[in-house]
Amino acid sequence: MSPTTKHVVQRGETLFQIAKKYGLTVNVLLAANPSIKNPSLIMPGQVINVPRAIKTIVVPQESYGYDEMMSDLDALSKLYPFIKVSTIGKTVAGRSIPAVQIGNGKKEVHYNGSFHANEWVTTLLLMKFLEVYAKAYQGGRYIGYFNIKNLFERTSLWIVPMVNPDGVELVQNSIQPTGPFYDAVMRINRGSSDFRGWKANLRGVDLNDQFPARWEVEVARRAGTAPAPRDYPGPSPLSEPESRAMANFTRSHNFRLVIAFHTQGEEIYWGYRGLEPAESLYIAQRFVEVSGYESIRYVESDAGYKDWFIQDWRRPGFTVECGRGTNPLPVGQFWDIWGKVIGIFLVGLDV
Repeated sequence: MSPTTKHVVQRGETLFQIAKKYGLTVNVLLAANPSIKNPSLIMPGQVINVPRAIKTIVVPQESYGYDEMMSDLDALSKLYPFIKVSTIGKTVAGRSIPAVQIGNGKKEVHYNGSFHANEWVTTLLLMKFLEVYAKAYQGGRYIGYFNIKNLFERTSLWIVPMVNPDGVELVQNSIQPTGPFYDAVMRINRGSSDFRGWKANLRGVDLNDQFPARWEVEVARRAGTAPAPRDYPGPSPLSEPESRAMANFTRSHNFRLVIAFHTQGEEIYWGYRGLEPAESLYIAQRFVEVSGYESIRYVESDAGYKDWFIQDWRRPGFTVECGRGTNPLPVGQFWDIWGKVIGIFLVGLDV
């Protein structure tokens, strides 16, 4: 629970007056005092818990990487005990891939980020949403017109904030000459230590071209036959530990909807070869309304995570391309992107 101070009710005081005194709302006080069943009935001498201000944990910054994410997940799960962190697998280099559950409803929804290494700002967006959502639930607050308590109780949200930790680390911090993957990585990158254009995992495989949804068609389209910083689908579907972890994780759940967050283009892709359900159009329109992004039904692409989910489950799946510019997008764009995608985060839980 959040840290609290104690307030002793004085004669004539109301819960509204106490909340106003501390700069809070009545709902926040009620959430911190579940024993108060009727807000109009508080007694002189009664002791009330008053939540103190909670520090911000997830701070937008350049090079928000794996270590920062793991540290923030640890801090968030301690501050908000209803956040559950688990591991779905390990990367090529042995890093754990965390998954986060928040909410306890029967309906399951999944969001992920950083399939592509130089799109790491999507991790930051998901982590910030996790914090804002948890804080609103604990405080009994709405976000806009969304009743967070209601969403929390109806929906279990599962987030994989960083699918490709090795790749993100490479983009942000390069690679040490003493590391076991140095020679192979430098060969793939043609001797350059500039990894800003790197999308792949540490073995030079594009993780979002790895799924068994017409993978062979995507291989022919890409025409890549060797590991590369981007666009190489690998030697076979799900050849990489990260893509296998995501496939096994998805199969172990009953997701009603999935969204893969990427950058950039301010676009929402929602169809796959006519296999998407009719309701996907309605959901995409809702996303457009809250974000201003462009809705695109089909694109010449296969073997993506969203494609595979639609193909195998016939349920709504989306790829959301956040922001505009050249990857990796600068963190200076964070709040502008945030203002457009927070509605997508919330609508995805509500539909």
